[in-house]
Amino acid sequence: MPEGPSIVILREQAQGIVGKRIVAATGNTTTIAKERLVGRRIVALRSWGKHFLVELGATLSLRIHFLMFGSYRIDERKDGATPRLSLAFRRGEFNVYSCSVRFIEEPLDDVYDWSADVMSDSWDAAAARRKLRAMPDALVCDALLDQNVFAGVGNIIKNEVLFRIRVHPLSKVGALPPKKLAQLVDEARRYSFDFLAWKKAFVLRKHWLAHTKRTCPRCAVPLLKAHLGTTDRRSFWCERCQRRYG
Repeated sequence: MPEGPSIVILREQAQGIVGKRIVAATGNTTTIAKERLVGRRIVALRSWGKHFLVELGATLSLRIHFLMFGSYRIDERKDGATPRLSLAFRRGEFNVYSCSVRFIEEPLDDVYDWSADVMSDSWDAAAARRKLRAMPDALVCDALLDQNVFAGVGNIIKNEVLFRIRVHPLSKVGALPPKKLAQLVDEARRYSFDFLAWKKAFVLRKHWLAHTKRTCPRCAVPLLKAHLGTTDRRSFWCERCQRRYG
């Protein structure tokens, strides 16, 4: 599943379609009326967490969520695959695959809390801390994946953040000391921007310390792996150096 930094990269790569008018809209999606797109001009591209947003006017936008295995192509097609949605322009095209698409028929500023997006200039760390304090019984492995708190954080970021701050994924949010709670919030944003830089340089995997790894680089003992929490996502952690709070 693409995480927030990957959607930022898409937003940057697709800037060339801004200002272009859609001359054809095809694809196998049945969730939107594709004909409504024809003739529309792309006003802006935005992102919120894992959502890629194509603004088509003040009260109409296209929301694309890439789910687990979604992908995209700009000015080309994916071999052997039918696009979920293909937007054609007089010059060029934009294609998305294996994803969810739907319309948003309200101003985006009325729909999204930009301060919850870890990649946004409007990110509000204090608000994130308040939200966490309101969910004391949640496991930290679930809290980090809560898009209302950390929009854009996915499983890779979750595992790497918890390893870096030495917190066990089964820790309770309410049991974290105030300084550790603040560290959790700060590292979620910090690592997201590290993720962005490393992914742009094609070296992201080289920097993983815990995600998919077998041995703790600090303790030289085997890492444990399990599907944890209500999200049931894979966690990788060290029982020796990651403290379990609560």
